[in-house]
Amino acid sequence: MENKRKGSLLSFRPDIKVLDATLRDGGLCNDFKFSDAFARALYEMNVAAGVDYMEMGYKASKALFDPEKFGKFKFCDEDALQKIVGDNPSPMKLSVMADVGRTDLKRDIGGKKDSVVDMVRVACYITEIPAAVEMLEYCAGQGYETAVNVMAVSKARDEEIDAALEMLGQSPADCIYLVDSYGSLYPEQVARLTLRYLEAGEKYHKSIGIHAHNNQQLAFGNTIEAASWGASMLDATVNGMGRGAGNCPMELLLGFLKNPKYHLPPVLRFLTDQMLPLRAQGVVWGYDVPYLLTGRLNMHPSAAIACVRQGNTDYEGFYRALQEKD
Repeated sequence: MENKRKGSLLSFRPDIKVLDATLRDGGLCNDFKFSDAFARALYEMNVAAGVDYMEMGYKASKALFDPEKFGKFKFCDEDALQKIVGDNPSPMKLSVMADVGRTDLKRDIGGKKDSVVDMVRVACYITEIPAAVEMLEYCAGQGYETAVNVMAVSKARDEEIDAALEMLGQSPADCIYLVDSYGSLYPEQVARLTLRYLEAGEKYHKSIGIHAHNNQQLAFGNTIEAASWGASMLDATVNGMGRGAGNCPMELLLGFLKNPKYHLPPVLRFLTDQMLPLRAQGVVWGYDVPYLLTGRLNMHPSAAIACVRQGNTDYEGFYRALQEKD
């Protein structure tokens, strides 16, 4: 395919869709223990802001995860979702995420006709593609839109990525996501990967998405870089709330996009009314030096999360310890 950017920073791109992942990725910061009032206010914010998809959380197996230890958005039972959104009379679509190996498909995901959910996103590592394809086929057969998030591609070899894209291209996935799980990618790398994904997308008629993490404060930059080359499904979370360093902030993304259907004021109001109190309650997320260091070394952020929770500010010592592990 021709290596050409799709428009400029001032262009309007009608193909772009925004997905809010605050309840799902943000739920990793507080064990998904969001109140119904918070979730409903977030739903209303997204509708008012013109967001295209809202991810309600995970479809995790209750045999693997204790419902006593997690909030309802870890499981997204149908009655719990309808308590928040009713029948979702809005044009915004709802999604849930299903992890390979952590979702009991037949038990946890019923038919679309009985659900307020529109799309199931399957998350997998590159070694789990065959299992992901099975899940995509099942969910598509149940009547859902489907997407697939291949995690930690910054650790994968080129030939693995090519093989994965070929398999996913032949799957029922409507969208294939480029995921910077460790927040280690730079815009130039994101551009190169996006073009590779788009090549498969054009061949198999799939849209391409981007899900970025903010370890090196590049989540927003990498998201708009991917979009500039043709990625059209863009993930964001309010105030960047997500695991560890968090994600591309919704307020930055909507402020940047030139589509008049998107509205920033509802997001700003939600920030004041809901996100500031959440931080005041002690829920922690966002850029910090330990995340920079795991991002630089292309490592899972678990060590950085532990470092931040312990209040360890010996950053040089932490960096040396990471380098010994690497």
